[in-house]
Amino acid sequence: MTEPSARPTRAQQRLRTEERILVAARQLFAELGYERTTIRAVASTADVDAGLVMHYFGSKDLLFARAVEVPADEVPAGTAGEVAEALLTSLGRRLTGEPVASLAVLRSMLTNADAADRYRAAGEPQLNQITEAIATPDADLRASLLSAIIHGVLAERYLLRLTHLADASPEQIIDLLRPCFQSLTTPAPAATKPQGA
Repeated sequence: MTEPSARPTRAQQRLRTEERILVAARQLFAELGYERTTIRAVASTADVDAGLVMHYFGSKDLLFARAVEVPADEVPAGTAGEVAEALLTSLGRRLTGEPVASLAVLRSMLTNADAADRYRAAGEPQLNQITEAIATPDADLRASLLSAIIHGVLAERYLLRLTHLADASPEQIIDLLRPCFQSLTTPAPAATKPQGA
């Protein structure tokens, strides 16, 4: 005979409930944005009482902050090709599985100043990593362009859905972007002076 499975401890139950609430919050913040998402709606989606959401998270703003926490991908120092491939790999993961936490921030930042500040604060370390990994005098501009492309692709694919990006395979998108990413991470060859000049 097999032993009955052990009952979860209170701490385990709390963690499971918190995670259910965070999953529901990410989904609603991504679909509705910050302003239109309510604690009551999050509670209903998570199948818990609204008071429990407040007990665990304290406020809508603190719930939002926890729901949109996304660890930044490390951008390795290396050759221009390695930097481009690392960024493409990161984007490919987000094209394969819908990045709900990122979408929650992207949608919410348009209507909520705190969400916009949180977006900038979360993105700054990764933008700095990309800048440091690009060996050109205009690395900050190139990193900003790469960031804009990544966020634009995600917003178009998941939020706007106006073009074929919503239906394209991640592989197809990555293959088309590869030359652009490689160009932005690669220093332009130095101009050579004509002989006798």
